[in-house]
Amino acid sequence: MRFVLLMLMVLAAPSAWAQSTADSAAIRSVIGQQIEAFRKDDATTAFSFAAPNIREIFQTESLFMRMVARGYQPVYRPRDVQFGELAEVEGVPTQTVELIGPDGAAYTALYSMERQPDGSWKIAGCQIVVSQKLSS
Repeated sequence: MRFVLLMLMVLAAPSAWAQSTADSAAIRSVIGQQIEAFRKDDATTAFSFAAPNIREIFQTESLFMRMVARGYQPVYRPRDVQFGELAEVEGVPTQTVELIGPDGAAYTALYSMERQPDGSWKIAGCQIVVSQKLSS
């Protein structure tokens, strides 16, 4: 039920944030590069894509990687990654990513993105829910 409500918010959100093709591509690139860094256990690169609020919470690359390895297995070791919609959720650009986790189950990750003062994009949060879709 929570997933359904969140998806309704994604689809019904007014568009105060103007999405561009360049933003969409940059956001997908950041997420994809971070997932690839997780696959390689490259803590430095993975942590570099985290927004300042995440970097402040975890302080070090190793603490960040430990948290991801323990609590975000579908992102840390995905079998498959498919990008979905980029939408605005409560004023925040949010990228949907469909994942097949290491356990073979389907998951949906919702990445909250944050534009930095230099124009780049960083990951400000990620929420993972078990997907309603069948795993492949």
